[in-house]
Parts: sequence; structure tokens; C-alpha cells
Amino acid sequence: MHNKLKNLNAKELASLAENIRGFLIRSISDTGGHLASNLGVVELTLALHAVFSSPKDKFVWDVGHQSYVHKILTGRKNAFSTLRKMDGLSGFPKVRESEHDAFGTGHSSTAISAALGLAAARDALGKTGKVVAIVGDGSMTGGQSYEGLNNAGRANTDLLVVLNDNQMSIGKNVGAISRHLNDIRTTPAYLGAKRGAHNLLDNLPLVGAPLSKGLETAKDILKYMVIKGVLFEELGFRYFGPVDGHDIKSLVEVMRRIKDIKGPVLLHVLTQKGKGYAQAEDAPHAFHGVEAFEVKTGQPTNDTVKETYAKVFSEHLCKRAVQNSHIAAITAAMPDGTGLTRFATQFPNRFFDVGIAEAHAVTFAAGLAINGMRPVVAVYSSFLQRAYDQILHDVALQNLPVIFAIDRAGIVGEDGETHQGLYDLAFLSHIPNIVILAPANAGELRDMLDFALAHNGPVAIRYPRGEAAPQGGDATPPIIYGCAQTVRTGANIALVSVGTMLATALKVADNLQEAGFSPSVYNARFIKPIDETLLFRLKDYGYVFVLEDAAQWGGVGERLGVPQGHRFAFPDRFIESGTQEELFARYKLDAVGITNRIKEIIK
Repeated sequence: MHNKLKNLNAKELASLAENIRGFLIRSISDTGGHLASNLGVVELTLALHAVFSSPKDKFVWDVGHQSYVHKILTGRKNAFSTLRKMDGLSGFPKVRESEHDAFGTGHSSTAISAALGLAAARDALGKTGKVVAIVGDGSMTGGQSYEGLNNAGRANTDLLVVLNDNQMSIGKNVGAISRHLNDIRTTPAYLGAKRGAHNLLDNLPLVGAPLSKGLETAKDILKYMVIKGVLFEELGFRYFGPVDGHDIKSLVEVMRRIKDIKGPVLLHVLTQKGKGYAQAEDAPHAFHGVEAFEVKTGQPTNDTVKETYAKVFSEHLCKRAVQNSHIAAITAAMPDGTGLTRFATQFPNRFFDVGIAEAHAVTFAAGLAINGMRPVVAVYSSFLQRAYDQILHDVALQNLPVIFAIDRAGIVGEDGETHQGLYDLAFLSHIPNIVILAPANAGELRDMLDFALAHNGPVAIRYPRGEAAPQGGDATPPIIYGCAQTVRTGANIALVSVGTMLATALKVADNLQEAGFSPSVYNARFIKPIDETLLFRLKDYGYVFVLEDAAQWGGVGERLGVPQGHRFAFPDRFIESGTQEELFARYKLDAVGITNRIKEIIK
């Protein structure tokens, strides 16, 4: 379809945009996915494909969840019923999926760096074609975007950066960059002022170097006074915009004019997240990532209210913050997803949204901690990967009391490879000074948060996406530093569970008991330090099996010295999309799969 767009006029492109919007709303209402961001880039994506020629011209989509229209236009519309499903269409650009996906993206602020690499390789190998990075304004709160801009401005290679400015990341955009972009939005005469000023100054007769220098100074002064795109121009980019991102005629005209400009160019496009669907326009953050929903009302198809781990964490943190004025909370542009919206409302002076800047969030927390605060950094497991050096160097090395509330640890599900939280145990457990815990249920999460708030050093608590397992009727023993919990006592077989795998371990124990075995069940609680008493106990068993929702290498099983075949964890590969239940079943990490494997090993 993308090749045919070049033959369509503005009216036909506008009509196609509305058809695509309708398709997106209907399709995502069935499958779930990222809705608001894609509704906002319909005209922008159409204009890109109408002016440029993919795959010869390369499109790099920052974050990647705004690439649905790109996928529709490049031959994947008929596969949209499989979006984010097991063995189906990925919710993000994926090089293995299509030649039109020039670079795989799932995290933020990477597109400019990747696009510059593509452009530099093109130049070095004598290839042709344009490279375009499409970057949301939320991604511009991430430091890597500016590392890329700075390098691209100095490299002076042909590169187009399209800044999709919708004033949103997942939560509301924050910080000085957001204010700068808002300033640009309020300068409607920008393009005319810039064009007129350049025409006036460039057409004056130049008499010698002094006058030439004077004119350049005049241009600089005018830029600072009138042209708010000076930030990008000082970085070496030619800035154009802002342009109405829903005016398809203007978009196509501007892109055609700037397409062949040499060197780095930045096109600033203003869009509305959720455009064309009233419910998403009114609440774009709520329609960022959605489950299946009713089109007419916008309400989830399955509207059962669940007590999630994020909700349990949120409520208990707020309860403790009432009692302790030193507690602060930090998020990297995800107050809703991590459950910190409640904290932000109750304690606005102790809540900090730093934008999409996880590395900064961690070092900022270290600064808070060293000056007397008790900061809690709430972050998804897959995004914490972006702050490894800061955890090690700024927090753990100084043994600071920073708490990492690691949400969506383990298998996340439909968002696939880029979002599975399987690696936090591996990259945290070898760092000195840090304590790592995993709750088996809602009650343990509360108790572990209390433990962390009282501990004089860094603590990480990892918990999964989704409904929190209830604590159960019996009171569980308190959280004691480095101690596991004995849940069931048996003989010859020991099952050691990590975090929420306890529920699976108990089902496996029941299955084994029905088969004539008598297994013990232990809840590890602490990933680091490992319970040394438990280590001695395990020597008395003929068979020891470890169950964990993490990567096999670097997890508890490896730390306990359990043979690889006795460690039930995810294999050494990136785990694809699918529901949590489907993925546990596929990798034989559900109760049935684990029971069958244990029986085979014992026989």
C-alpha cells in the first residue's frame, strides 16, 4: 500500500487517514494494545510513506509503540487480529518481522542514535536512501536523545529527525524540555518569521567580513528573540516547524521541501494523542496501553477490579509516608503504571517525576538518600536495566538506603521481548551491599516494604504484573534478614520457590503427593542474601528443585548450586509475546509441566 500513497492527493490521503483510524479503534478494541499514541500519528505516518520510499529509506520509530500505522501500510494489516498474541504480530518494530522495520525499538530515547548509525553506515558503504527518526516529545526527556542529537549535529550527515510533539509520554511530560516545546507551540508565526528574516538578511549586499559577521550576529539575536527552535539549531540541526500533524496536505508539502536538504534536519510536528476517538482524546494516558474494550464506551471488556501488586505497593507506601515524612517516591514518567499517582496526590512535595530518565532517577534518589530522605524508586524491571551503572556506582557503592520497587518483574506478557522483566535478578544479585527480595503474595509485599524502609542500605523488591495473590488465612512469619520460610515439610524432595512461584510450587507439591511423594516447600523470600541455614537443609534432600519467574542464568537456582536441569526458569533466549499463562505453559513452567518434568527426573 505504501507505494500507492504517492499517487493520492491530499483529500484522498485525509480520507484514508480516517479509514485507518476506524480500523485501529476496532482492531485494538479486540486485541488490546497501544491506542492513543497510534491514533495521534496517522497523518504523520501517511505523509512519511507518501514522500519517502521504504525500505530503501529507513524509518526508526522511537519507543516503537507508535508504529502500528506503519505496519498497516507495509503489508501487515491482515495480521492485526494477532497483534501482541503468541506467534503473532509484534506490538513494536521488529527487524525479523519485516524489511520495513529498519531497527527494533521498545524502550525510549534510542531512535536518534540508531538512525545516526544507519546513516553513517550508508555513507561509509556508499549506499543511498534517507534515514528518518520519529521521536516522541516524551522520549526527549531521556538523555540519550541529546547524546544522539549532539553527535548527529557534529557528524553533519544527512538525517531527518521528526519530533512528534503530543505533550505526552505515558504520563504527562515534565521538565524544562517539555516547557521549551510548549513555548514553541505558542509561536504560531514561527515559520513566517523565520523565512522572512532569512530572506531579508540573506538578500542584503555583503561588504567584507565585518558586515558578514554582523549579519550573522543579527541572525543569532533574531533566533533567540523570535525563533524558539534555537535549542536544536545550536546542536547543529536545521529546524522546521512547528507543523500541524493532522493537516496531511501541509505535512506532505513540508516533507517534500526538506527531503533533499543536506545535513541534519529536525521537523517539529504537533499532534494530539488519541486523535479521532473521543474517549482517548479526553484521557490519553488511560488509552496508552489498553486491554480489550467496548468501542462505544471505552470501558474494558473485562472490567473486574483486581488488587494488583502495584495497587498493594501504592496503598502501603502511602500509609507509611503518613507516618514518616522522610519517605519520597520517584517515577520515570510512569506514575500510573507504577501506582504512584496516589502518592503524588497525597504528598506532592515528596513526589518526583523525572521524565523518561531512569539513570537520572537512580542518581537523583542517591542524592536524596545521602541527605536524609528515604527514596523509593518505582520502575518496571525492563526499564531498570537502563540504570545499571547508577545502581552500582551511585547507590550500592555508597551503601545508600534507596528502595527499588521493581514492578512487572518476570513474564509481562503481550509486550514481548523488549518488556519481559526476566533479567533483574541476574544484573542485581552480584552487586555488593544490595538486598533483594521477592514477595509470594500481597501480605509479603507489605511486610517487605516495611523491612526495606527500616534497612540501612539499598533494597530491591521485585513483584510481577497483574493480580496479587492473597496472603491466605494463616499469618506468615515476619521478614527476617536473609531468612527463607518453611511452608511445607516432607522428605527426599525439596521445592524452593522464588516470589509468586510459591502458588505453583504448592500445586506441584500436591501433584507429587498424589503420586506418592512427600515434598518439602520453601519460600526463598530473599534472593540476596541466600538463607545459609536453608543451604544446609537442602543437603539432606535427594532432589532439590528451584522455581523462579526469571532467567535461568543468574537466578536463585544458580546461586544455590542446583543443577541446570533442576532449575525451573526461563531459558537463555528472549521470550516472545503471549499471555503470562500461555508463556508459562509453552516453556513448561506451569504446575503441569513442572510436575511432569520432576517425575521424569526421579524415575
